[in-house]
Amino acid sequence: MSDQGTTGNTPKSMGDYPILNQVNYPGDLRKLDPIKLRPLAVEMRRFLIDSVSQTGGHLAAGLGVVELTIALHYVFNTPYDRLIWDVGHQAYPHKILTGRRERMGSLRKKGGLSGFPKRSESEYDAFGTGHSSTSIGAALGMAVAAKQKGENRKVVAIIGDGAMGAGMAFEALNQAGALDQDLLVILNDNDMSISEPVGGVSNHLAKLLSGKVYTSMREGGKSALSHLPHQFSDLVGKWEEHMKGMVMPGTLFEEMGFNYIGPIEGHDFDTLITTLHNMRHMHGPRLLHVVTQKGKGYIPAEQDPCVYHGVTPFDPATGKMEKGTSSKTYTQVFGDWLCHVAEQDEKLVAITPAMSEGSGMVTYAKRFPQRYFDVGIAEQHALTFAAGLACEGLKPVVAIYSTFLQRAYDQLIHDVALQNLDVTLAVDRAGQVGADGATHAGCFDLSYVRSLPNMVIMAPGDEQECDRLLQTGYEYEGPAMIRYPRGAGPGVEVETGSAALEIGKGETRRSGKQVALLVFGSLLATAQQVADHLDATLVNMRFIKPLDEALVREVVAKHEILVTIEENVVQGGAGSAVNEFLAAESIQVNLINLGLPDRYLDHASHQEQLTEAGLDYAGILSAIERVSRSTKLRLV
Repeated sequence: MSDQGTTGNTPKSMGDYPILNQVNYPGDLRKLDPIKLRPLAVEMRRFLIDSVSQTGGHLAAGLGVVELTIALHYVFNTPYDRLIWDVGHQAYPHKILTGRRERMGSLRKKGGLSGFPKRSESEYDAFGTGHSSTSIGAALGMAVAAKQKGENRKVVAIIGDGAMGAGMAFEALNQAGALDQDLLVILNDNDMSISEPVGGVSNHLAKLLSGKVYTSMREGGKSALSHLPHQFSDLVGKWEEHMKGMVMPGTLFEEMGFNYIGPIEGHDFDTLITTLHNMRHMHGPRLLHVVTQKGKGYIPAEQDPCVYHGVTPFDPATGKMEKGTSSKTYTQVFGDWLCHVAEQDEKLVAITPAMSEGSGMVTYAKRFPQRYFDVGIAEQHALTFAAGLACEGLKPVVAIYSTFLQRAYDQLIHDVALQNLDVTLAVDRAGQVGADGATHAGCFDLSYVRSLPNMVIMAPGDEQECDRLLQTGYEYEGPAMIRYPRGAGPGVEVETGSAALEIGKGETRRSGKQVALLVFGSLLATAQQVADHLDATLVNMRFIKPLDEALVREVVAKHEILVTIEENVVQGGAGSAVNEFLAAESIQVNLINLGLPDRYLDHASHQEQLTEAGLDYAGILSAIERVSRSTKLRLV
């Protein structure tokens, strides 16, 4: 499969990587003498550090799986055998080994490589990922399909310990064990030690238990015992389980029907390759527990893997990252507001599904540890947990990305909105998110939340308004959602702790003629420029639900063209709310709904994505001019 798009530059001349230069695809890797694998890993780490230091992206997780990635492609016949990388943060080494090394300079740029596995990008990317905990379910589907088609392919899911804690992972494990399906799951334990420290003894045991002698005894014993009364079979099965349990922590996975092997050292090629070779020829559901070090081989990332999980361009010699904008981000506005309100109200409790840093909650977590709950990668549970807290009179605030709220939609409906519970949703990363691309874009929340009864939905136009709408949602005694974009706003100074706003009331920021712009949220500053150019009226709507119907009616009566602007898909969004109101009132007006298009926008800078969607200054102005020409309305 050919790669399309921007070529990009390799980080350094390929002469700096003599072994890596020989490996363009896994087929080349499998021709190498095993003695070259360790120096290859050293070169790959250096290449990865040099590359990501220029492009930014995810670093620490990839550094931790260099040996594992090499070993997997060395042992398995990819792309015929399938490798499914959970989330995708750890897949940069995989990209380097699968024909994309020379394009790593284009990573996360418009027309360049995606920061995540992507089926349209390479035949080696067996499954597109971006959200966590999907690898085992997808791999199970592929394994079942291979069996039904009579294909002797192997399927491997590689999942991190954080993602393993999510419900989807356990649902898939449960089914795989019940089906007794031929599937290998690799648990990449790279953050917390969920077992005793590993060493030579456990590595030796892993080789032993994955080897032919033990495997043949295990399978032979099953066959022989199948002819005996079930009491004997159960007895021997329990004996085997407890003997293994004495030396290694696999009881949970064994109970789910998996043959557990490990834990093993994830940076030891001898152990990795021997164990993977053995497990490749085993059958049924099996799980290999591999312990790796996040940020391995780069001291700044080893010392602070959280900071170096996702990075902006940095100096590889020092690890110092480029400074971003000096303006306060919306995420920082939320973090400041959260701490301020927690000081005033002991009923406030804050919840995050494993996104403390990304959601701006680090300071809050340190100051109010008894009222801070990180539930892990479990968005569904986060909403239901919040609902339970609200039932008992506490005031939960759930900080969650728009793209992750999608995963908890049923709980939002049944556990929060249906019961009209006092839960405040602080929804970050609403709208396009730049280099993280389509998998992380918050394009749909207005559409999928607006249809729910009891919900109040707000979108601030600047940083100060974000603070006030958070307060508004918190004081509202029912479910409320405040959605705000990634990054900094227009630079409005914030006075934390400002008064709440009246529910359902917008404001006219500028009075003009002929054209009225109704803006819902993040594009207010851009719309201001358009309004100034056209001498148009500018309305900051603030509330998507309830809609300020009186203000809409007033504005329509005075203007020939009405334009709704939002950073959400048009279908079902804020503009649709205006359309529905006008239709119900039999009000006719030249109407333009501007929002995100009915397609997924690939990774690019945020501004490039807005331009592609026609939501920059030129795009908004052009849309208005097209309608003015068709209606023969002469604009100022």
